[in-house]
Amino acid sequence: MAETKGTMVIAVGGNSLIVSEDRQAIPDQYEAAVATVKHIVNMIEAGWNVVITHGSGPQVGFILRSSELAIGEVAPVPMDYADADIQGAVGYMFQRALHNEFVKRGIDKRAVAVVTQVLVDGADPAFANPTKPIGPQLDEATAKTRAGEMGWVVKEDAGRGWRRVVPSPKPVEILEMEQIRLLSGAGYVVIACGGGGIPVLENEKNYLVGVEAVIDKDLASALLAAKLGADRFIISTDVERVALNYNKPDQSWLDEISAPEAKRLLSQDQFDAGSMGPKVEAMIQYLNQGGGGGVITNPENLDRALEGRAGTRFTRA
Repeated sequence: MAETKGTMVIAVGGNSLIVSEDRQAIPDQYEAAVATVKHIVNMIEAGWNVVITHGSGPQVGFILRSSELAIGEVAPVPMDYADADIQGAVGYMFQRALHNEFVKRGIDKRAVAVVTQVLVDGADPAFANPTKPIGPQLDEATAKTRAGEMGWVVKEDAGRGWRRVVPSPKPVEILEMEQIRLLSGAGYVVIACGGGGIPVLENEKNYLVGVEAVIDKDLASALLAAKLGADRFIISTDVERVALNYNKPDQSWLDEISAPEAKRLLSQDQFDAGSMGPKVEAMIQYLNQGGGGGVITNPENLDRALEGRAGTRFTRA
């Protein structure tokens, strides 16, 4: 193992664990996690102390859809519990994949998944304007039929189909932050803030109450990276780089961009609010809080992106 280079937070998108429409089953997702983990372990071997976060949009949607289909037989699963289910299931995928890769390479390292609650503000305007896609892409007719049957809000998802959308309040505080810091500092590969964390509110007694929402995992990951003082922040998604005018005839890919320029383009609605927008916003937040540098890329290019040979690099200025 190389000399320690610093701490890196890697946010793996839930969509990046589903490589195609015909490979959405759990074993297929695990194989995608295995492929991603190989690149992550390369970084660990290179000397990085890694903390992993992951998305859950498709997976939470699958749990909720299964619950809807079974509603005549069993009680429905509340959304915050579905968030917790996915933290356990996807966390287990990464723990097992990391363990096996460590054994294969003879690395004395351990991984641990932390069920993570994230405090949100009950007055967040997101509750009145759902934007976060969950579940699979659907054709317009099916999406609108289910919306009518289930009381969903559905929207078109960046040219990739129609999806259910739910409130996505901003993360205010990661409640297990100290535990994550201690475990990471002790050398564990920590898997945390799965799906953006389980959204909770504090009531008048300061008790925690679960919320029917999904926190954007990239914004939660940026908060985690900033609080950890991470030297690098990488967001892994299903495209190799960030694009301007995405899916339009004049689309162009970005190799490098500064936080001020990214903020300007974000204000011009260059990045879709349901997909790339929160990722760019997360990079801006991380860099504005003193982050060392960030990258957005896809899983297979994680190594090359860290070396500056792939992905979109984000700088402070």
